[in-house]
Amino acid sequence: MPKDAAVEEFARLVRALKARDGRSYEALGRRLSVSASTLHRYCSGATVPEEFGVLDRLALLCGADEEERRALEAAWTRASAARRPPAPSPAPGSEPAPGTEPEPAARPAPGLKPGPAPEHELEPVHARVPGLPSERRRRRWGWAGLVGGALAVVAAVTLGAVLLPREAPAPAPAPLTWTVSSHLWSYGCGHTYLVERTPPPPPEAADARSWAAAQGAVHGGETLVRVSVQGKGAAAVVLQALHVRVVGREAPLPWAGYRMDDGCGGAVTPRRFEVDLDRPRPVARALDGYDASGQEGRTLPAVSFPYAVTAADPEELLVSARTAGCDCRWYLELEWSAEGRRGTVRIGDEDGAPFRTSGAKGRPLYGYDSVGRAWITGEESGQHG
Repeated sequence: MPKDAAVEEFARLVRALKARDGRSYEALGRRLSVSASTLHRYCSGATVPEEFGVLDRLALLCGADEEERRALEAAWTRASAARRPPAPSPAPGSEPAPGTEPEPAARPAPGLKPGPAPEHELEPVHARVPGLPSERRRRRWGWAGLVGGALAVVAAVTLGAVLLPREAPAPAPAPLTWTVSSHLWSYGCGHTYLVERTPPPPPEAADARSWAAAQGAVHGGETLVRVSVQGKGAAAVVLQALHVRVVGREAPLPWAGYRMDDGCGGAVTPRRFEVDLDRPRPVARALDGYDASGQEGRTLPAVSFPYAVTAADPEELLVSARTAGCDCRWYLELEWSAEGRRGTVRIGDEDGAPFRTSGAKGRPLYGYDSVGRAWITGEESGQHG
């Protein structure tokens, strides 16, 4: 296979895995402990990794089966060989051709007497001048200078390697994985978005993310997030705590609010974590849920940390974050421990960016009139708040 074709085949397989996963370069690279630009170079064929380990982790993360992983390893092997520089060939004429013998020294012609022996080469004048070193001694001094210089260079390089700071090895990836849904609607139907300009009709709940992205919409008053967490293997990963980190606060957006429903409700209130983003240091407070669907209602106990997950036993964390007084950008941080290791993973939206929630208090609020096919105010529709 030509070199370019081998590299392109390798890049095609990596691109297919990345497309199957659906995450951004930054979000996927964070889980592989590589930068977004490095992962992009793998997908474009500009770079072939020196080791297969990072590609094997990518295949596992993207759900590749054993046959696909073997095909990826074979493509990586061919691409690595294509990118490896060729070994230098010996210069022509450096060795005699096989089977040839050196020519014998010329013999004097018969009958001729050998000429007189050559006189000894005269010693240079400067060698006989008192105080000047002989030629042999000057050669010895020259070799001593070369050896001393080489030793000085080796000592300087060794000292630099000891004194200069070394780059710390990349930490091992966390033994857990997660998926995020950040455009959930309360009870599957109730939600408010803030939009700068009048948007098209509200979407189905399943299409909320693409609709909001197309309109540049921001969650108004509340963001409802579901995080599904599971281990990567049979060993248990213990979830120790859930924290909230606000990374940006600004005044609430001056945009109008658009409700995705005309009011709805449900028989089941799921257990959840509630977050007040207006507090100086928001915390995730675990609350019980309630199931009123049967003849007798029952309480759904709140998630209690520590909590263990495995690949076969995942857990869903539902987070309701509210604000009335800020345009907040925030992350969730999940502490974990497993097999003698501890760590914290930062969880953002589906693209790895911070979640964003802006207060909607005092803003114009619109609902959609499906009969008149137009957005109307709460007063016009009889709905308030």
